[in-house]
Amino acid sequence: MTITRLLARPMLATIFVAGGINAIRNTEAHAVKAKKITDRVVPKVQQAAPGAPIPTDPQTLVRINAGAQILAAAALATGRAPRLSATVLAASLVPTTLAGHPFWEESDPQAKAAQRLQFMKNTSILGGLLLAGVDTDGRPGLAWRARRAAADVRREAKQVAKDARREAKLAKAQLT
Repeated sequence: MTITRLLARPMLATIFVAGGINAIRNTEAHAVKAKKITDRVVPKVQQAAPGAPIPTDPQTLVRINAGAQILAAAALATGRAPRLSATVLAASLVPTTLAGHPFWEESDPQAKAAQRLQFMKNTSILGGLLLAGVDTDGRPGLAWRARRAAADVRREAKQVAKDARREAKLAKAQLT
């Protein structure tokens, strides 16, 4: 791991540990804000997965989101499954941002500006998480490895076919 990754991952994770702890400590206040989002999203998720046990209580969903943020942030900070943890954090950041910083609903210009700033900050963090989610840590990713393996198989198949034709010609020449 490079020094940049060693420093950047914990720095990126810090906001999620703090935010997750805050959400657990102040679940009721967060649940009031989250209710607008959960009331719209939960029924759609229940339709998509009818048999799944999906909680509908906003407080429970806030706690689940906070726990996911803390665990994924700890994993990202320590370098354990950094791509997966960055993806989990990105997925949890979207509803958190929509619920926590709806600047479009504010009427007070100062409050609107503050909420817009926080919304943009979270959007910037989301960009960093997306980059962390696709970072292969200097090693080739699975897609590259698959393309490389396919090219190797094609090259070897051509060589085998060429060798088989040559052997067939030799065998035919020996028969005649």
